[in-house]
Amino acid sequence: MHSEDIPIPGARDVRATLDSPENEDANTIVVACPPHPQHRGHRGDARLKAVSEYLCDHGIACLRFDYGDWDEGYGEREDARNALRWAHEHYDRVGIFGFSFGGAIATLAAASVESPPEVVSLLAPASKLADDLDAAAVLEDIESPVQVLYGTRDTTAEWEPLVERAKELGHETVEMSADHFFIGQHEKVADAVGGFLVGELGER
Repeated sequence: MHSEDIPIPGARDVRATLDSPENEDANTIVVACPPHPQHRGHRGDARLKAVSEYLCDHGIACLRFDYGDWDEGYGEREDARNALRWAHEHYDRVGIFGFSFGGAIATLAAASVESPPEVVSLLAPASKLADDLDAAAVLEDIESPVQVLYGTRDTTAEWEPLVERAKELGHETVEMSADHFFIGQHEKVADAVGGFLVGELGER
């Protein structure tokens, strides 16, 4: 896996790490949204890196980015949109993945950006950030395949409304015996999330 730091164009200062498969030019990419920046969430999150490594092993690039200055979820949603815009400019096929707060951001961005991603995977997602940042409510606006993976012992994120809505809409939901952070299960998470993304985007 080859990694390089790049800026994401936009009004906010957003930096990202682009992970690419070794010795091949990927035409497919997944944008990875980190957890809450006020709780030490960043692009180096272990779950994001594990998924990225899985994707690169299967010929798919991954863009892990840091949010700009804290903006109650609104600026962060735009950061994710801008990351998706950058990805669409440089790759043929684009997916998005988010963990925790990043799961809500990924959902909100996918439901509102001009060129939506072709697949969405959410890990222990927050269901709602504000009345007008309701990820569970906008899930129905996403036409792409969606996967929601959650831990049954997770008492950190309020994931239940989003998981319930995903089930109502017929999306894939995956239950794991885990807490919010999936301690000791990062490889299992990467297999589940990465396998879904690779399956939908096409393995090279």
